[in-house]
Amino acid sequence: MIFTVKEIADVIGGIVEGNPDAVITKFSKIEAGEEGGLSFLANTKYTPHIYTTKATAVLVSTEFVPTEPILTTLIRIEEPYVAFAKLMAFYNQKKGKTGVSKHAAIAEGVVWGKDVYIGDFVSIAENVVLGDNVKIYPHCYIAEGVRIGDNTVLNAGVTIHHECIIGNNCTLHAGAIIGADGFGFAPQKDNQYVKIPQLGNVIIEDNVDIGAQTCIDRSTLGSTIIHKGVKLCNFIQVAHNCEIGENTVMAAQCGISGSTKIGKNCVFGGQVGVNWHLTIGDNVQVGAQSAIGGHVKENATLLGTPAFKASDCIKSYAMFKYLPNYVARIEELEKEIKELKKEKE
Repeated sequence: MIFTVKEIADVIGGIVEGNPDAVITKFSKIEAGEEGGLSFLANTKYTPHIYTTKATAVLVSTEFVPTEPILTTLIRIEEPYVAFAKLMAFYNQKKGKTGVSKHAAIAEGVVWGKDVYIGDFVSIAENVVLGDNVKIYPHCYIAEGVRIGDNTVLNAGVTIHHECIIGNNCTLHAGAIIGADGFGFAPQKDNQYVKIPQLGNVIIEDNVDIGAQTCIDRSTLGSTIIHKGVKLCNFIQVAHNCEIGENTVMAAQCGISGSTKIGKNCVFGGQVGVNWHLTIGDNVQVGAQSAIGGHVKENATLLGTPAFKASDCIKSYAMFKYLPNYVARIEELEKEIKELKKEKE
């Protein structure tokens, strides 16, 4: 990585204040900046570091106003955090591996585009199609009929079951499992269960990020669908026939039960649980460890178990934590009332 400050500013549309010819060779934190490093300032609590950092250049907001002398070169951009993330992604893509390992097991008829990387001990079954610049790291398994779009990365140990479709510019982190059977069993009169075949697939659209050890189950019929821009953290379970809307994000350990439809631009905190066959509207925000047991209208903000309006939940909790005091006070008042009655008698 060797770029001038001007070259970086031109890529992201920034304005340079300082030395445009300064050379950048690495990314660095603002508080631990090094010579040749590029950093960013987005959170105001890190502002003091910009006056002492040794980073060669720092991305800052167009509205940033220094209150002390600054030695580093500034690159002004509207959203420095986003710009920094894009630069790191650009660099990471450029340094990606290419080539096919001699230790990979690839069936006849597999088709792939240019600049593909297939690592050691990858297994790819029949009729798989890989786009350009796809990166498949060691110990991945790709079953028959899978389609994977351009610039998608499968990190070590990812499993994609048959007939699933992965879009462009997706990242699947280590151990993610796409298209395992949904949890479908029909109860019998003798209390035993008959397995329901899961004949559908999983469709993951473009620009989706799937966290490590996250499982997305194939549908019974039709498709389990993860729409474009969705970001799922680690250890998330998405059951069969679910649909997650565009740009929805979920923190770790969420569990989404079968046939639930989640809207666009939703935000779920960690360990949120959602019951089956529910519809959740667009722009819904759910606090960590909440349990959703009913349909949710768009633009709602929920918290609690069971989840309800977040502001009401916070007020309720403010009283709930004092319940032992209230109970003790009520018992004391009851005792006083009984004593007063005795005195009157």
